[in-house]
Amino acid sequence: MDKKKPKRLRRIAAGRITKTVRNLFIAANTTLCDDVCDALRRALAQEASPIGREVLAKILQNADIARDNALPICQDTGLAVLFLEVGQDVRIVGGPLQDAIAEGVRQAYAEGFLRKSVCDPFTRANTKDNTPAVIHCDIVPGDRLRIIAMPKGGGSENMSQARMLTPAAGLDGVKQFVLETVEKAGANACPPIIVGVGIGGSLEEACLLAKKALLRPVGAKNEDDDRLAKMEEDLFRKINALGIGPAGLGGRMTTLGVSAVMKPCHIASLPVAVNIQCHVARHREETL
Repeated sequence: MDKKKPKRLRRIAAGRITKTVRNLFIAANTTLCDDVCDALRRALAQEASPIGREVLAKILQNADIARDNALPICQDTGLAVLFLEVGQDVRIVGGPLQDAIAEGVRQAYAEGFLRKSVCDPFTRANTKDNTPAVIHCDIVPGDRLRIIAMPKGGGSENMSQARMLTPAAGLDGVKQFVLETVEKAGANACPPIIVGVGIGGSLEEACLLAKKALLRPVGAKNEDDDRLAKMEEDLFRKINALGIGPAGLGGRMTTLGVSAVMKPCHIASLPVAVNIQCHVARHREETL
């Protein structure tokens, strides 16, 4: 009997990864995604407050100026967060994957004239190149490498929360926690915001799910779970009824969208995390 030859691993050069990461972070920081711009235009059409409409119009104007002149959309160009899907039939050659990513981040923040915001937690000494990046990696079937670059600003991240609810809290407890988190954030999260909700798993996975939820196109319906789709619609209405409004100056449009992801959890737990994203919802991706 002929033995099956082992499948050859597809080789991806570390230098190619570096270049891709560089380009993705520059693009993400200078060009707001179409889904976010469309959501902002819908919010402008629905906003009743004159001040709120003016704020939304200025946000859209700012996005146009940033895109046309290759300038940062916001002075906070973010912590470099990456989501990787690494095919199990991929081999990185020419250097370690993490080193390739770090070099891409360094180049992006230097050559793109992006603010370097990473520092020591206690001394507050700046690392001067926006590294280290935060890297989340999943091993998946296939021979491709998908890279998602997500610069995450500090203001909205500071307003994010996680909580271990009791199982008895149920769906109503989850929704109440989300509303409390958004109301507490107020103007500090630079509304209109996008709300990512992670439910289940463990404490750390709930936080990761909430951040991943922000990658879904703004306003897109949840196709994975009807319960979550209904919860998102209900929270969207209730958050916009809070009256915080654009820039926290009052109005109807406090959020552009709510997105939730859920996984099974331990019988004794109900982990929930809320990751708030300001209106500068930046991410870009490429598959190698």
